[in-house]
Amino acid sequence: MSASVLYDAPGPKAVVRNRVYAVVGSLAIAALIVVSVMRLADKGHLAPAMWDIFNYTGIRQNIADALLATLKAFGLAAVGSLVLGVLLVVGRLSDHKPVRWAATTFIELFRSLPLLITIYAIWVGFLTDYSMWALAAGLSVYNGCVQAEVLRAGINSVPKGQSEAAYALGMSKTQVMVSVLMPQAVRSMLPTIIGQLVVTLKDTSLGFIILYPELLQTARLIASNTQVNGQYPYVSTIAVIGTLYITMCLLLSALATWIEKRGRRAKTGIQVAPGVQAAGVPTALDTVPGPDAGGAGGAGSQADGAGGAGVTKD
Repeated sequence: MSASVLYDAPGPKAVVRNRVYAVVGSLAIAALIVVSVMRLADKGHLAPAMWDIFNYTGIRQNIADALLATLKAFGLAAVGSLVLGVLLVVGRLSDHKPVRWAATTFIELFRSLPLLITIYAIWVGFLTDYSMWALAAGLSVYNGCVQAEVLRAGINSVPKGQSEAAYALGMSKTQVMVSVLMPQAVRSMLPTIIGQLVVTLKDTSLGFIILYPELLQTARLIASNTQVNGQYPYVSTIAVIGTLYITMCLLLSALATWIEKRGRRAKTGIQVAPGVQAAGVPTALDTVPGPDAGGAGGAGSQADGAGGAGVTKD
C-alpha cells in the first residue's frame, strides 16, 4: 500500500467511511437547498414576474451603467494599488532608515484600518464631489499595502546569491532591484497578485457607503424602488448582480491562469552576443572537449599553450 508524504493512504474501512460521509454531506446540502427554494417559492420570490423586470430597458440600462462604473473604479484601483505597492516595497527595503520607517508605518497603519473607514474618510475629507476617485483612492491605499507585502515576500524569496553576483558585477542597488529582484518577485508571486486584484474587484461594492453608483448600489436602488405583486424583488436582483460579480471574478482568475502558463513557457537564459565570439573570446562550450576530441583537443591546447594564451589539458 502506497503512502503519501502528508498522510497514510486510507484503508478499506476508512475508504467506506469517507464515502458514507461524502454521501451524507451531499444529501444534507441538497436538502438545505431544496428547503430554501421551497421557502422562497412559497413567499413568491421565484415567481416569473419577479424575474421579468430584467426585460425592461430602463433596468437593463441601469445595470449596464453600474457595471461600467464598477469596472472604471476597479481599473483605477488596480493600477493605483500596483504602483503604490511597488513604491512601498522599495521604500520598505530601502537602506535609509527614515524612508524605511515611513513606508513601514504607512503599510501597517492602512492595513490595520477597515477599508470602509478609509474610503469614507477620503470621500469626506478630500473628494466629496468625486465619489469614483474617492473609492479608487481608498481601494488603492489598502490594496497597495497588501501588494507591497506580497512583493516583499517575493523579493525575499530570491536567493541572495543572485543579488550578490549582481553587486559583484558593479550594478547599483536600483539596477539590482529593477533588473534582478523585481522581475523574479513578480513572476513568483503573480497568482497572489492577481488574487488580490480579485479582492479589489469585489471590494468595489463598498462604494455604496459613498453613494457611488456601482453594481451593489444600483441593485439596492432597483430592488427597493420596484414593486412586483406588492413585493420587492430583492432575491432576483441579488441573484442577477451576484452572477455578474462571479463572472467578472472568474474571468480575472482565468486571466491569471493564462498569464501564469504563458510565463512558464517563456524562454529563459542569456544568449552570447555575436560580437563576443567574433572577438575571439572563448565560451564555456569551447572549453568542453567532445567525445572524440582526445588527440585533436590536446594538439589544439598545446598549440594555444605555445602562444601563451591557451589552457593546457592533461
